[in-house]
Amino acid sequence: MDHPFRLDGRVALVTGGASGIGEAICRVFTSAGAKVIIVDVDEARACKLASELPNATARRCDITDERAVKDLFDTIQKLDVLVNNAGIGLVGGIEQTELEDFRRLFQVNVEGMFLVTRQAMPLLIASHGSIVNIGSVAGLIGVKKRYAYCATKGAVVAMTRQLAVDYPTEIRVNCICPGTVDTPFVEGYLEKYHKHEKEKVRAELNQRQPIGRLGRPEEIAHLALYLSSAEAGFVTGAVYTIDGGWTAA
Repeated sequence: MDHPFRLDGRVALVTGGASGIGEAICRVFTSAGAKVIIVDVDEARACKLASELPNATARRCDITDERAVKDLFDTIQKLDVLVNNAGIGLVGGIEQTELEDFRRLFQVNVEGMFLVTRQAMPLLIASHGSIVNIGSVAGLIGVKKRYAYCATKGAVVAMTRQLAVDYPTEIRVNCICPGTVDTPFVEGYLEKYHKHEKEKVRAELNQRQPIGRLGRPEEIAHLALYLSSAEAGFVTGAVYTIDGGWTAA
């Protein structure tokens, strides 16, 4: 094949698509020929990105709002690929985690993914489509002071496998579990929790991966592209780590 991993003629929806890993996925997917629906709570940023990409449109949607999710999908006639990327983080062990914060993480990272996926299912079944869930190594191993975050990403992994079991011939469902990736998500973490020692903590984050650096958003995006392509037709129910060797150590 001269041009593998193409998505020509396919429609993809990416939640949290306006920045970080989501933005990289939108860029890679449009380059591969897909029509991309960029879904984000930051409408201005989503619209700006859409204006830079061919065959991209932007839609504002709070994925935790059931009515808003239903309204979004009422406007979509065709869908071949769903990327559940939207998510938030929280630092703290169980004793430092307030119930309100714990619930909020589950609301966004788990319930939001549930609401979007449930609405997308009829369209994906009709197209024999593909779901790519963005999990985390935190869903596979313990990470210090990430009690709630680890719990939510563990749920993402479990939900991925369950969908693959429930719909083995109708759709494909896979999960990507990145290590620490150089995104605005990480910059926000450094600004909030380590404002006066950013470079020290940044160096520690780099060394947390045995490969010695943070991941790059486009590296995650290219794995998402493979999993969404025809070349991955035999891949479903899989959980892929892309973490610089973190979980192998």
